Amino acid sequence: MEQIEVNKVADYVWEIPKTGDMLVPGRIYGDKVIIDHLTADVQAGKEWNALAQIRNVACLPGIQKASMAMADVHPGYGFPIGGVGAFDVETGVIAVGGIGFDINCGVRTLKTKLTEEDINKDKEKIADTLFRIIPAGLGSKGDIKLALHEIDEVLVKGAKYTVDMGYGFREDLEFIEENGCVKGADPANVSNKAKERQFKQIGTLGSGNHYLEVQVIDEVCDENAAKVFGLSKGQVMISIHCGSRGLGHQIGTDYLKELDAAAKKYNIPIRERELVAAPFKSPEGQKYFSAVNAGINCAFANRQALAHLTRKAFKEAIGVDEKEIKTFYEIGHNTAKLEGHEGKELIIHRKGSTRAFGPKRSEVPDAYKSIGQPVLVGGTMGTCSYILHGTEKGMKDTFGSAMHGAGRSMSRHQAKRQWRGEHLVKELAHKGIIIKGHSLPGVAEEAPGAYKDVAEVVDVMHNAGIVKKVVRLKPLISIKG
Repeated sequence: MEQIEVNKVADYVWEIPKTGDMLVPGRIYGDKVIIDHLTADVQAGKEWNALAQIRNVACLPGIQKASMAMADVHPGYGFPIGGVGAFDVETGVIAVGGIGFDINCGVRTLKTKLTEEDINKDKEKIADTLFRIIPAGLGSKGDIKLALHEIDEVLVKGAKYTVDMGYGFREDLEFIEENGCVKGADPANVSNKAKERQFKQIGTLGSGNHYLEVQVIDEVCDENAAKVFGLSKGQVMISIHCGSRGLGHQIGTDYLKELDAAAKKYNIPIRERELVAAPFKSPEGQKYFSAVNAGINCAFANRQALAHLTRKAFKEAIGVDEKEIKTFYEIGHNTAKLEGHEGKELIIHRKGSTRAFGPKRSEVPDAYKSIGQPVLVGGTMGTCSYILHGTEKGMKDTFGSAMHGAGRSMSRHQAKRQWRGEHLVKELAHKGIIIKGHSLPGVAEEAPGAYKDVAEVVDVMHNAGIVKKVVRLKPLISIKG
């Protein structure tokens, strides 16, 4: 039985020592419960385990400081989910597993002037209207009808394209990471198959763990930060969690083959199939990076369309002026980005991990610059979510990165064996949470019990000083694919 040594090096910080082919140590943010869960997988002989993946990432050329895992860590393809890898642009690599298949899966959070009291009597009406207007579920088709050749424009312009189509407002862009569009996207490096999977899916929620959730702020953890963010107790918020749909998945599938060939060509040792990589500055690396950027822009465009449809639903259901529902912030959590850290240009892979920049960074909207970037952490449809902010310590210790959610504690297959969707819908209704799902087995996969305790995950990162809590949100309505 393989053993992987894990040592506590500080409160809430653990390390896998640098051994063998590791170029840096592995660093994990967690408490004893989180670490015990990870080590139990190794001791049980599970080949697919997060500790081995953290160690594998530490062996990739050009990696800086440490192979990192946030408190929501669990096994993924190649990189663990919750993993962060920073690579020198000259000597480092870009890896498919460090980004994942749902490129720029992320969260858009909208804020309203409504309170829970304002919508209580109309909750069912709002839920029904959202369920009807928001396209969701496997293979769903979007409200925007594009010809195949128009997809290229979406992949270059991102959310700006959607706004130009009349979906949302120009001011939305100020509060989207990268203003809703990254540079360097080249649609020519995205296959026609990927584009064909997407041209009818702009403005769709999808399935799996994607959701649209109406939430209420039930606890303010930091009054000053909440004031800067314009948030208060009892305020109704809306969060949209989805990504680049079929296009992003196809980009990942296509480039597994291309980067596998590149890894062999450049003699890069690969310890897991999805960890295939190419030198970042190589032709293959740059080609993949341009395709990833196209996927990132696709997801921005998708969430912009969904935000517009959400406003439309609230106007139809209860007469809210669409301009009264404003974009609070949007950020992705499956990305590779060029960033400057401590005077060095790095390509930062965040797989199931979100950017969490501290105060004064130029990338943070002016309105939030004094406190740091909002960090949006999704929980489960039966528990809670959080808004946090980035810190200076996080900038130094994790390249401005944090967790993205609760993190699964069991597989989707296990969850479906343990829970039934219809029972969960009734159980949560008793708690005042309306669930509208396009697939009851899909609802079962997302059972709250299939996830780690999001409060514990958030507390670890908060107590480690990487991010700081601002508000907690509880779900009122959850629309599932």
